[in-house]
Amino acid sequence: MRDDSPNEHLHLMEIDLTREEARRRAEVIAALGEDWDPIAVLEGEEEAYRRLYSGLDEEQRAIYRQLREAGVLPPREGDENAAD
Repeated sequence: MRDDSPNEHLHLMEIDLTREEARRRAEVIAALGEDWDPIAVLEGEEEAYRRLYSGLDEEQRAIYRQLREAGVLPPREGDENAAD
């Protein structure tokens, strides 16, 4: 008797994503090189964010608050003053 079910030609395949993710992360760190300073990068990002949202006029601050409250802009430490 022949089995004509739709699953007849399916094969089980397993991939160890944990191992692949560890390999991918190791490649990323290697590509960054020895001179990469994550602390300096984060400090630079914080400074850029502060500058981007500094010096806003009242209308821009209102829009900034609306975007923050709507979840479009992520909450950040000291966010109350970010748009000042």
